Formats: sequence, structure tokens, C-alpha cells
Amino acid sequence: MYAFFKRMFLFAIVNVLILITLSFAFEVITSLFGLRLGVEPTVWLFYGFIGMGGAFLNLAMSRAIAKWTMGVRVIDPQTTDSNEQRLVEMVHRLAQRALLPALPEVGIYDGEEVNAFATGPTKARALVAVSTGLLGRMDQTAVEGVLGHEITHIANGDMVTMTLVQGVINTMVLIAARVLANLIAGQAEERSRPMLYMVVFYGLQFILSLFGSIAVCYFSRAREFRADAGGARLAGRERMLAGLRSLRSVYGQVDDAHPSLATLKISGHATSMLATLFSTHPPLEERIRRLETAASF
Repeated sequence: MYAFFKRMFLFAIVNVLILITLSFAFEVITSLFGLRLGVEPTVWLFYGFIGMGGAFLNLAMSRAIAKWTMGVRVIDPQTTDSNEQRLVEMVHRLAQRALLPALPEVGIYDGEEVNAFATGPTKARALVAVSTGLLGRMDQTAVEGVLGHEITHIANGDMVTMTLVQGVINTMVLIAARVLANLIAGQAEERSRPMLYMVVFYGLQFILSLFGSIAVCYFSRAREFRADAGGARLAGRERMLAGLRSLRSVYGQVDDAHPSLATLKISGHATSMLATLFSTHPPLEERIRRLETAASF
């Protein structure tokens, strides 16, 4: 569970910090140079640039953030280690089947959790990483299914799609925070309005961004079903199912109060409505059921 929250909230907080920093810079520059942008829609247009810019800046940094936070070691494609060589070859074979424009980096990191993820700003600059826990507890058939799922995320452009969704949410957060801050500050005494506006504006950005994460998570869950189907196409249905069933066998034994939610966001049960809202991946049972009953891919 720690690994999940570490990765999920770090990316969320990085997005919030970038958003607040850019909006603060915008407010400072317009104030220092006495810029008058006129009617609110003009300001909102600039907020659109800030909101989208913040999301894409976070995307551009995604590989570096993942390597730093997870301690990922990128494997040299020319490695002589047989296990690492097998992993690289598997990822590259799946990437070629998916017709990716460039082979992704392949990384590994120390961790007991059974975990894998894909990230990167474009299809040509992607990273696929797996934990030592996954390699130690899954057979090659299951590993290939999991990797097929991750390669599909890259092939589907899910990182960019989710960034666009995040950018729209960021823009809505900025506009809502500005409108509400103006309304609240307008009720205060004139001398205290500027300071109150700033406190409310940036405070609301932080709070509303966290609520906006609920919408982002909703879209993410929908993309996961597509990635499962894509993994079945690339690696084969049985390999994809083997990967999901292996994960279920590992995490199905975890106490419900401490579900494992790794980058695949694996969970056997939804422990609460709040956990469901902030989960970026559907429950394993539902994913397995959809894959078993799908007529074709």
C-alpha cells in the first residue's frame, strides 16, 4: 500500500505544485507589470495555458520522477545477465508487436510488491519497469501478460490522454478557485481583500485539485480495461489472464484493511467508497471477468 500512495500522491502533489507555481508566477507578472487582461474570459484563456502547461510539464518529467521515486535502474540492452536479458527481449518483442516507434527503456527496482508500470512523455520515449517482487513471484507466462498490458498503455497513448484530462481539470480548478476567491474576498474589508484573496485562491487550488483527482481516476479506470484487452492481443488472452490471476493469488490473501494498490492498482476488493473514488484501476475480479467473457479483442 505504501508503494501505491507514494507513487500516486507524489504525481498528484507534483501536479498541484506545478499548477500553483505557474499560477503564482502569472499573478506576480501581471501585477508587477501592471498588465490588464480585461474581461474574465481573457484571464480564463491564460488559465487554460497554465492548466495544460502544468499537466504537460508533469508528463515531461514523468520518467525522471518514476526513476527517482521508485529507484528504477535502467537495464542496458546489451546486458550479459540472462534474467535481465530475457526481460528486455520480452519487452522489446511486445513493443515491436505493438508497432511502437521506438523501443522503450526497460527498468527494474527493488521491492517486495508485485508491481509493474509504464510511463514517459511520448510513445518514443517510454519506460517500462518491473519490481523484483514481480519477477520473483510470477512465471514467465504471467510476466508476459503483465508486460503486454503495460506496452498497450504506451501504444494507446494513455499517458498523453490522461495528461489532457488532467490539463482540463487543472484549468477548471484555476477558474473555480478564482471565481470563489473573488466572491469570498469581496465580502471582506477593502484593506484585507488582497491578502484574503491570495490565501483563498491558492488554498482552493490545492483542495479542488485533490477533488479533481476523482475525475482523473474515473478516466484511468476506463483505460485499464482497454489495456487488458490490448495485453491479450499482444501476449495472448491466456497470458494476460495468467498475469491477472497471479496478481489475484498474491493480493487476494492480503487483509482487506490493507489492500495492495500498486502501479497496476491491484485490489481484490473495494474497501470503501472513498478508496473506490481514488482508485485508478478497477478491482481484479472485474478485470478478469471482462477478459474471460470478451468475444474478441
